[in-house]
Amino acid sequence: MLLNLVMAIVDRDKRDLLEQITDNLKIPLSLISLGRGTATDEHLSLYGLAATEKAVMCAVADTEKTQRLMRASKIRLFVDIPGNGIMLSIPIKSIGGGRTMAYLTENSNPSNEAVKMSFDHELIYVILNEGHSDMVMVAARSAGATGGTVMTAKGTGVKEAEKFMGITLTSERDVVLIVAKREIKSAIMKSIIEKAGPGTPAGAICFSLPVSEVQGLHSRNEEAEI
Repeated sequence: MLLNLVMAIVDRDKRDLLEQITDNLKIPLSLISLGRGTATDEHLSLYGLAATEKAVMCAVADTEKTQRLMRASKIRLFVDIPGNGIMLSIPIKSIGGGRTMAYLTENSNPSNEAVKMSFDHELIYVILNEGHSDMVMVAARSAGATGGTVMTAKGTGVKEAEKFMGITLTSERDVVLIVAKREIKSAIMKSIIEKAGPGTPAGAICFSLPVSEVQGLHSRNEEAEI
């Protein structure tokens, strides 16, 4: 049975509605954390705006519930209309143990469903020193990125990582999420590493994950405004 990690990034005032949707679909595992948008300081100052607060949901769902979650989010959250958030699904390669699989699938019988191996978008996951997300986004935008979402995390890295990369993983960290077209993903990651990577104040490291389905992208842009 194919399972997906479904992620949704919406304005924080829609958090309760997002929780209602996952509850109604009886999705067994759903986690919500808080984040913020990455609009530039110039734009915020120009229009007299505050940084957008975001809710970031991660849920595990099979193919059927993934599609139902996508449809419900279109109807109730309007995520298919640019500016109302973004939702994406990432195929899960393996599950740790039969009991975990039973919990996540409500004891459904496994199928021989094949994993889709062609992906048009990827999720760029950037881990960096706290307070330097602007530096990362400047680098990402120089390669074509138009937006991202920032979350705060606590690192648990070992001392060797600090010595080797010049970053302290045990301190407070920021995480930046960027959804990109596959064709320009590598350029964005290269720019981040060159301009905000190890050896810089941001000390960013990044990797990407394949996205099998995405909603909420601006049709005229290469990335999601999230």
